Amino acid sequence: MAREAQKLPVSGMSADEALTRLEALAAHARHELAGRTDAGREVLHYLAQNGAPATRRAVAANPSAAPDTNRCLADDQDDEVRAELARKIARLMPGLSKDESDRIRQITIETLERLAKDQVTRVRAILAEEIKNSVDVPKFIVQTLARDVHTLVAAPILEYSPLLSDTDLLEIIATARAEEVLTAIARRKPLDAKVADAIVSSLEIPAIAALLANPDASIREKTLDELAAQAEKVQSWHEPIALRTDLSKRAIWRIASFVASSLIEQLVARYGLDEELGNHLNKELRARLQDEGKAEKRAGNAAKDVAAAKAAGTLNEAFVDVAAGASQRDTVILALSALSQVPEATVRKIFAARSAKPVTALVWHAGLSMRLAFRIQSCVLKLGTNELLPARAGVHFPMTEDEMRWHLGYFNIAA
Repeated sequence: MAREAQKLPVSGMSADEALTRLEALAAHARHELAGRTDAGREVLHYLAQNGAPATRRAVAANPSAAPDTNRCLADDQDDEVRAELARKIARLMPGLSKDESDRIRQITIETLERLAKDQVTRVRAILAEEIKNSVDVPKFIVQTLARDVHTLVAAPILEYSPLLSDTDLLEIIATARAEEVLTAIARRKPLDAKVADAIVSSLEIPAIAALLANPDASIREKTLDELAAQAEKVQSWHEPIALRTDLSKRAIWRIASFVASSLIEQLVARYGLDEELGNHLNKELRARLQDEGKAEKRAGNAAKDVAAAKAAGTLNEAFVDVAAGASQRDTVILALSALSQVPEATVRKIFAARSAKPVTALVWHAGLSMRLAFRIQSCVLKLGTNELLPARAGVHFPMTEDEMRWHLGYFNIAA
C-alpha cells in the first residue's frame, strides 16, 4: 500500500480536470457500448438519441439496433451516421421473416424509403450499392433509386437489380438524360433484345460499346449488321463487335475491312473455316499490318517529342494545347498519360470511346484546364456539335468532381 501511495501525484487533480476526465471516460464507455451487439436495444436507442456523432455512427452500424432506433437514425443530422445506416439497413431485409410483425417490417421499409430520398447523394449511393442485387427490398424503393438524377446512385441499380423489368428499363431509356444511365443498362446480364435495340436507337457511343462488350446481351442479327456498317468511324466499337460470337457473315466481312490486325486474327480463328471468308480475312490482315507499321512510326515520333518536352521541363498545358491544335492524337495521348500518371493503354481506351465526359475528366485529373479539354474534344476527337461538352460559364468544368471521378472510375482510374 505504501508503495502504491508513493506513485500518486503530489498535487491532486483539479475539479475541472476531474470532470473532463470523467466525461472522456463516459464518452469512451458510451462509444464502446454502441458497438456491442449485446448492449441491449434500450441502451442502443438511448445512445442513438443522446450520444456524440461517433457514438451514433457506431449504433447505426450495429446490427442489433432495433427497427425504431434505425428509423430514428435515418433522420440524424450527421451525414456519416446516415451513411453507416445505409450500409447496414439493406442487409437486415432478408432477416425479416414472413412471421415478423407487420409493424417491424413497415418501420424497416420506412427507414429504407427515407434513406432512398436522403438529401446527400453519397448516402443514396451507398444504399444503392448495398441493395443492387437484393430481391428482398420493396420494388418502389428500387424504382426510386433507378430514376435518381445522379448516376452515382442510379447506375448500380440499373446494372444489377433483378427487380427491374424490361418494361421499366425501356421507360428509363426513353427518358434518360445521361449516357451513364444507358451504359449501366447496357451492362446488365442478361439483357433482352428489345432493350438492346432501344440502347442502339439512343445513338450513345459509350453505351453501345458497353452493349457490344456484354456477352449476355441478346442483339438481333439485323441490329449487329447495322452496327457493323457504322463501326468503322467509332474506334471504341472495333474490339467489342469483333469479339462477339453471334456475327453474321455479312457483318464479319464488313468488320474485317477496318479493325486492327490482332482483331482480324481473332476473326480468322473463330470464323475462318469458310474458304471464301478465310481468304478475305487473310487479305485484310496483310493490308492492316502494313497500315499499322506506318502508325507505329508516327507514334514513335510522338514519343520522342513528349520525352524531349519532359526532359526540358516544357511538358505542360501549352505543349498539349499546341499538339491538340495540330490534331496530333498520339502526342496528346502520350502527354496526358505522362501528366496524369495514367497508363498509355488506358488513355487510348478513353480516346477510343469518343465521349466528351471521360476525356474531360482525364484532363481535369491531369491538372489542366477546361479550355484545353474542349480543344481536345474539337480538334483531336473531332466530335460533332451535339456531342461536345462546353465549359460552364465559359471557363469552369461542367461536371462536379464526383461525376468526373465516376467517369475515371469506369476506366479503373482512382482520382
